[in-house]
Amino acid sequence: MSSTLLEQTRSNHEEIERLERLIVQDLQTEPPSSKDRLVQGHRVRSMIQSIMRSTEKLVETYEDKDGAREDEIAALGGLTATGTTNVYSVFDDRLREIREYHRRYPSGRVVDAAEDYEALLKEEPVIAFSGEEGVGRYLDLHDMYNQFINSKFGERVEYSAYLDVFSQPQKISRKLKFSMQYRKYMEALLEYLIGFYQRTEPLRDLDRILSKVETEFEEQYADGKVEGWENHGQENEVIPSHHTLIDLDYYTTVEELMDVGPEKLKEALGALGLKVGGTLQQRAERLFLTKHTPLEMLDKKHFAKPPHNGKQNGDAKATQESGNAKEIALTEAKVKKLCSLLDETIERTKQNVVKKQALTYEEMEEEREGEEDRAESESDDEDGQIYNPLKLPMGWDGKPIPYWLYKLHGLSQEFKCEICGNQSYWGRRAFERHFKEWQHQHGMRCLGIPNTKNFNEITSIEEAKELWKRIQERQGVNKWRPELEEEYEDREGNIYNKKTYSDLQRQGLI
Repeated sequence: MSSTLLEQTRSNHEEIERLERLIVQDLQTEPPSSKDRLVQGHRVRSMIQSIMRSTEKLVETYEDKDGAREDEIAALGGLTATGTTNVYSVFDDRLREIREYHRRYPSGRVVDAAEDYEALLKEEPVIAFSGEEGVGRYLDLHDMYNQFINSKFGERVEYSAYLDVFSQPQKISRKLKFSMQYRKYMEALLEYLIGFYQRTEPLRDLDRILSKVETEFEEQYADGKVEGWENHGQENEVIPSHHTLIDLDYYTTVEELMDVGPEKLKEALGALGLKVGGTLQQRAERLFLTKHTPLEMLDKKHFAKPPHNGKQNGDAKATQESGNAKEIALTEAKVKKLCSLLDETIERTKQNVVKKQALTYEEMEEEREGEEDRAESESDDEDGQIYNPLKLPMGWDGKPIPYWLYKLHGLSQEFKCEICGNQSYWGRRAFERHFKEWQHQHGMRCLGIPNTKNFNEITSIEEAKELWKRIQERQGVNKWRPELEEEYEDREGNIYNKKTYSDLQRQGLI
């Protein structure tokens, strides 16, 4: 099929030009919503990849390693293998082969420059997101979280707290990083972050970014400036006491330290290079010694003996650990770079997790439906009108507030106040605040009633008058109270009310 080589070359050039025009036209259109922007990015990325594939074919053709292109160009002049010229027979053969080629591949489409591209630009690529990711708005790290809390290098924390620490691998003890469990965890975390970034930022060149990270890492690692791996050549060094896995400042006695458990004590002793054997109390006592005594001052009997391996095996093991340390450190560097690129998404994920903790299942379903309605309305609303079918109050940004916030503050509840002229207040917070506002105070002054705390929650005029009447009676307004107001005088001229005078008289003091 060498005679179709030039036809394939022409077809590839035409395909590249066609895709370039499509990309320009697509990028000239501003997407109305974030979802449409994401779809547009993936559509453009797909066309760029097609251009790259066609370009690779053209480069291979122009290199002409097998000489097929040169032979076909020579055949255009009618030259045969014997060097004679037979133009008509060559023309007939090429015409027949070209017809055969187009008969076999009838789907090949020629796009004219004046053709309407609308149908081609409406193609929507399939982008796979989990329900937790919310079409690329949030991260879904639940699998990584389960690995973290069930590992030796992790700790049992809430998912919201894990979102604060997963991007900080330098806080984990270096001794625990050489385990296969930690390596698999970091590789899985890196793989997820790369996949998520490629799905949400399809037009960013992630390979170039990670290549730059590797270049900078090599320089910093050689100088010992990688955070958490400063002394990468001394993996077996004794870790200072303040780097222990257990903070001894929180424990004042050995008995309190025993509550940590044998396994945690064993890990902490191993990290310090101390013996890990013995009973629970012996382990706690051995670790408690390091609270007030530096490791250099401890008796040698407390330290573990080095393994009796040959020098060659020791050197091989050290070389292997050094290589593993570099691989782990590079993976951590890539993870931290991706976390910095996804900083806004991580923060948005934290807010979403905290928000969901305050919602019931029914409220989450209602909010999800509301978000879907808003997402659909964003693409349909070309005039920029605000879509607010639930009639939610407007926020500071001029858009309806989230439905979960609407439910959380009880803004669906209406409170009416007769004293304010049957004014309506939406939400408990606004209702409680209105008792101190001028409108309610003016209504109370018109009724001749002081606006005190006693009248909070009172919205009816009749109830306010009745309560004011009971308060006046209890305070004795316009009522004679002889036990308090009738006065008595003793022989010495001291004045008492009736109740006090009677009590002193019964006690024989007067």
